[in-house]
Amino acid sequence: MGRLDGKVALITGGASGIGRATAVLFAREGARVMVATARNEAGARETVAQITASGGTAAYTLGDVTRAEDAQRIVAAAVQAYGRLDVLVNNAGITIPGSLVHEIAERDWERVLAVDLTGAFLMMKYAIPHMLRGDGGSIVNVASALALAGVPGCAAYAAAKAGLIGLTRTAAIEYAQRGIRVNVLLPGFIWTPLHRVADPAAADPTQVPASEYYAFVAQAVEPMGRWGTPEEVAATALFLAADESSFVTGSMLAVDGGLLAR
Repeated sequence: MGRLDGKVALITGGASGIGRATAVLFAREGARVMVATARNEAGARETVAQITASGGTAAYTLGDVTRAEDAQRIVAAAVQAYGRLDVLVNNAGITIPGSLVHEIAERDWERVLAVDLTGAFLMMKYAIPHMLRGDGGSIVNVASALALAGVPGCAAYAAAKAGLIGLTRTAAIEYAQRGIRVNVLLPGFIWTPLHRVADPAAADPTQVPASEYYAFVAQAVEPMGRWGTPEEVAATALFLAADESSFVTGSMLAVDGGLLAR
């Protein structure tokens, strides 16, 4: 018997990385999964194919979480496909690294906040009414350890993810007595396609790429001395989505190899 048997889970940014790992794991644990992506339809198809090949149930839908009409349609797709909504994982995110605060282009600032913060808000706005009409639910917002640990060149990303912590904690209080739990994950340096934006030449995270970016990361994750994996973040998201965490809400859970403990 799976830990998510009977539940319906909607995962944004599910075409790769943490989102894909979470979708695959949730399906393995019995959830019916709706994968959402803005543009990576091929990746979403691959995620669904991996799930169905293992006997799970999944579908995908396209939509930009920064657009209210798309967010509403993404939620509607999950409910129409499976009849309910129990779990929302707000995983969609982008970063545009490398600029100091005074160098950030306004359009880049606005785009990062739109995807990483406003997108999560819009998904919650349209998912919560369905959870309230059902048996409640669990919302897992994927923020970042960088929301609490300043890293040069990541101001927009850090600001958006810090805002997501505030959104999470407020929503947790608002719905604590209405059956909806809201928690936030703080991944550290996890090997996902997002990091290729910072260093497209990097290949295998088990090696030591000769770049300034990865030299910094190697030092930053020194407590455990390695990168994290999407599967490790997914396993933590599973705990928050499952009933075993029924008394956990408004919590920040770091999956960072000790980064924030330094």
